[in-house]
Amino acid sequence: MKDWVKLPTAWINAGGLKAFGWKRGEGSNHAAALMCLMVLAHHADPDSGEAQVTYYTLERATGLSRAKISCGLGVLEAHQIIERRVEKRRSTYKLVGMAKSGWGAFPARRLYSGGGDLVFLRDFSLRKATELNALKLLFLFVARRGTDTNAANISYDKITEYSGIPREKIRSALSLLVTHGMVHVDHIPSGVNKFGVSNAYRIPFILPHRHMGTSSREAIEMEAADLPF
Repeated sequence: MKDWVKLPTAWINAGGLKAFGWKRGEGSNHAAALMCLMVLAHHADPDSGEAQVTYYTLERATGLSRAKISCGLGVLEAHQIIERRVEKRRSTYKLVGMAKSGWGAFPARRLYSGGGDLVFLRDFSLRKATELNALKLLFLFVARRGTDTNAANISYDKITEYSGIPREKIRSALSLLVTHGMVHVDHIPSGVNKFGVSNAYRIPFILPHRHMGTSSREAIEMEAADLPF
């Protein structure tokens, strides 16, 4: 498994995350769906988007029961995020849109323990809306990451617009990601107010040496190289 894998993001940029809400009787299934999607992406062919993943692999990686995995996969199919094909009692899952333009880099290998489980998900109980919101934030940051800055520069208003997470719920979801080391928050000058700052969200293990500190040094070095002395 590589340090990062491709994740189709057209559905995210089209507002698809808003369909994953914490509704009565559906919230845990929606969280399970995004957890399963992480594992499918980690095992998918980078060109075709196809992944042959067993329930055992999904159970071990996510800590979910087989019943909850089945519900999660059903949600992904219903929203046309994956396609499932069964041959000789073996399932092949295909990430929809992999062959088209529009994908983001999703962290992979270094998220796993030696036992094959996703460390980030160990404390998830599927009983809190914050867990679902944190997953949605992670997928959104992957989709909105700029290759020039290696970070997602997105305001709270835009987070709500793209993900459906209420503005007042964003901070707690973000705190969960930060606590588990799934996102780093950089503070950058605001493009609206010259005296203000805005947040840039950086995904770990994706070009880890490219961040605000190194970018600033690179800019200074480039400026110095242009000086006439």
